[in-house]
Amino acid sequence: MTKKEQLPAPTGHHNLILEDRAKLTLTGVTDVDCFDERMINLFTGLGELTIKGRNLHINDVSVETGDMTITGDIWLLQYGEKDRRGPLSLLGKLFR
Repeated sequence: MTKKEQLPAPTGHHNLILEDRAKLTLTGVTDVDCFDERMINLFTGLGELTIKGRNLHINDVSVETGDMTITGDIWLLQYGEKDRRGPLSLLGKLFR
C-alpha cells in the first residue's frame, strides 16, 4: 500500500464498528492521508478521522465502496473538521 490511497468521492455517509478495541470496520472512507503502525489519518464522507494505537494494520480496502478494515491495539478515534473532506490543495489553503 502506498503512502496515500485515493478512494471514491465523498458520499456524505460514514459508519464505524469497533470490536474489542482490536478490529475497526469503516465505511465512507474517501482518502487515506498517511499511516504507520501507530497512527492512521484518513478522510470520510463526513470529515477527518485519526486513529491511534499500536501495531495498526490496514487489512482490507475497497476503492469502489470506500470500505476499510483496520486491526491492531486501538487506543483513540478522533474526529476532526466535519466539513473537511480531503487534503486541501495549496489554493484551498490560501482561501481557508
